[in-house]
Amino acid sequence: MEPTSKPTSPVWGTNTKLVIALTIVVVIGALLVKFQFIITPLVMAFLLSYLFHPVADLLQRKLHFSWNASVAVIFLFIIILLLGLLTLGGVGLVQQIQSLVVIVQDALRTLPQLIEKISGQVYQFGPFRFDFSALDLSDLSQQVFGMIQPLLSRTGTLLGTVAGSAANFLGWTLFVLLVSYFTLIESRGLRDQIITVEIPGYNQDFARLSRELGRIWNAFLRGQIIIFFMAVAIYSVVLSVLGVSYAIGLAFLAGLARFVPYVGPAVNWTLLVIVAYFQQYSLFHLPDLTYTFIVLVVALIIDQIFDNIVNPRIMSSALKVHPAAVLVAAIIAANLFGILGVVVAAPILATAALLWNYVMRKMFDLDPFPEKEATQPAPPPGSRIMVAIRRFFRDRKFGAKK
Repeated sequence: MEPTSKPTSPVWGTNTKLVIALTIVVVIGALLVKFQFIITPLVMAFLLSYLFHPVADLLQRKLHFSWNASVAVIFLFIIILLLGLLTLGGVGLVQQIQSLVVIVQDALRTLPQLIEKISGQVYQFGPFRFDFSALDLSDLSQQVFGMIQPLLSRTGTLLGTVAGSAANFLGWTLFVLLVSYFTLIESRGLRDQIITVEIPGYNQDFARLSRELGRIWNAFLRGQIIIFFMAVAIYSVVLSVLGVSYAIGLAFLAGLARFVPYVGPAVNWTLLVIVAYFQQYSLFHLPDLTYTFIVLVVALIIDQIFDNIVNPRIMSSALKVHPAAVLVAAIIAANLFGILGVVVAAPILATAALLWNYVMRKMFDLDPFPEKEATQPAPPPGSRIMVAIRRFFRDRKFGAKK
C-alpha cells in the first residue's frame, strides 16, 4: 500500500490570517450598510423560525407527521389566519388607527385653546379642589402650539403613507414567511441547525452560548406574545364597556406599549385621555373631565396589574435586565431596526450582556461560564398561570361533586 500523501496546502501565517479576517469584516460591514433595508425582515424570519420550531416538533411527535408536513401545516395556518385578519378584522383595525390619527391631530390643534380654557377655572373632584383661577397659561399655550406645529405638518401625510405602503408591507410579509419557511424546513427538526457555527476548539462554548441564548429568547418571545394578546383582549373588553371610541385600535396600541417600559404605558395613557376627552359620547353622560378621569384610572389599574402580577409570573427573571436599561436599548434599537427594534429591545440587551461577559472573561483568561448550567429546563412562560387556571377549575369541579 502506498503511504498516504500529506496535504500540500500551505499553512497561513498570523499576518495572512489577520489580513483575511479584517477583509472579511470590512466586506461584511459594507454589505450590511448597503443592504441594511433587508436586515429587519431577515431577523424577523429567523425569529419566526425559532418561534415555530417547538410547534412543528409537537405536530411531528403527537400527530406523527413528517417534519416537512408539520412545517407546511403551520405556515398554511398562518397564511389562512393572515388572510382572515386582512379581510375581516384588518380593515377595521386600520380604519380605527387612521381615525385615531385624525382625532389626535385635531386634539393637538385645539390644545392651546384647551389650556387657555383651563386657566381661570376651579375644578372639584370629590374632596379634592383644584384652583387655576390665579394662573395665566397663555404663554404656555403659545409654547405648546409652537412645539406641536411641526408634528401637525407631519401627521397630515400619515394616512396617505399608510395607504400607499400597504402593498409594500404585504410584499415584505411574503418575503419573511418564505425565508422563515425554508429556514425551518432545512433545520430538519433540530433547533441547533437553524443557525450553525463551527470553529475548532470552540464547539462547547458555542453550544453553551446557544443554550443560554435559547433561554433568553424563549422566555421573551413566548412570554411577551402571551402578555401582548392578554393586554389586547383585556383593553378591548374594558374600553368597549366604558364606551371609549376606537376600542380595538387603542387596545392594539396598548398591547404594543407593553414592549417598552415606562414610555409605552405613558403614551398609551396619553392617547386614552385624548380620545376620551374629545369624543362626543361619554358613559352615563358624565362630564368630559370626569369621564376622562375614570378612563385614565381604569387604564392605570390595568397596567399596575400587568406590571406587578402578570409580568413577573410570565416573564419571571429570565432576562435579568433592568427596565431602565431596556428603555435605553429600545431607543437605540429603534434607530437601528425600526419598530422591530422596540419590540425586541429587551432580549437584544440580554444577548449583548451575555456576549459581553463571555468576551471579557476570555480576555482575562477566566472561565467564561462561572455559573453552573441548570440541569432542569426552565418552565415555559405562562405555565404558572396555566397551572393556576387548571387548579381553579379542578377545585370548582371537585366542590360541585361534593
